[in-house]
Amino acid sequence: MTILYQVHDNLYVNMTNRCPCACTFCLRQNRNEMEHSGSLWLEREPSAEEVKAAFADWDMDRFKEVVFCGFGEPTERIEEVLEVAAFVKTQYNKTIRINTNGLGSLIHGRDIAPSFAGKIDIVSISLNTPNAEEYNKLTRSKFGIAAYQGMLDFAREVKQYVSQVVMTTVETTITKEEEAQCRAICEELGVTYRIRPFED
Repeated sequence: MTILYQVHDNLYVNMTNRCPCACTFCLRQNRNEMEHSGSLWLEREPSAEEVKAAFADWDMDRFKEVVFCGFGEPTERIEEVLEVAAFVKTQYNKTIRINTNGLGSLIHGRDIAPSFAGKIDIVSISLNTPNAEEYNKLTRSKFGIAAYQGMLDFAREVKQYVSQVVMTTVETTITKEEEAQCRAICEELGVTYRIRPFED
């Protein structure tokens, strides 16, 4: 099964297929892999030790970042992710990024943001849309309408513990007016706004 895979000049870590959302635009709804990754559907969730061991098969000098992002929400396994991140920092001194839906604190029923300190350099959060109702339609989160505020609260908290927080929307999924509203939300939160391309 595919635990690590390359996208451009970054190495991605696929640790879980669990996710509290079923986003209408999610790539895993109509594909099994990214580029030449092989299937990202896991036979089982790998242990932190298995993930750490997998890095030995790669020339780590080739990669700019190690990114926790696969066919699932990485914060579903926050303790294991942080253990692997600390290992990568110590062993390879790489920039660590987590791509997340920002619902990790709702998933675990506690504020997970402080645990990112010293282990995670960049957090990329899927903002998706500027209002809770549309967010609920797009993400179909198991947390319902409360998910949107939970995601914003996480963004506000985690920026205290990591050097860079980015919030994203996907081009073509919302209007230009909505993108402007999303930009204003990010400015209010003090984080970076990015419109990412839709990949089919």
